[in-house]
Amino acid sequence: MESDFTLDCYGLLCPMPVFKASQKIKELQTGQILEIISTDEGIKSDIKVWCEKTGNELLQIDEDDGEIHTFIRKLASDE
Repeated sequence: MESDFTLDCYGLLCPMPVFKASQKIKELQTGQILEIISTDEGIKSDIKVWCEKTGNELLQIDEDDGEIHTFIRKLASDE
């Protein structure tokens, strides 16, 4: 999946990947896609809850050799 911006959270542990995603998505326009690259297994459940709370859309979660690629579409206008 293609994204408008990739956020490198490699090696960061919970809650930092979601915290950094929250900060970065504020800079994106509605409809743009943010990719988060993480190694923390917790992001898979944490990002779902975060998307539900913020009104953003979780598009996809892929895993490849310990890397977790999460794709979120910005839907909310205010974070």
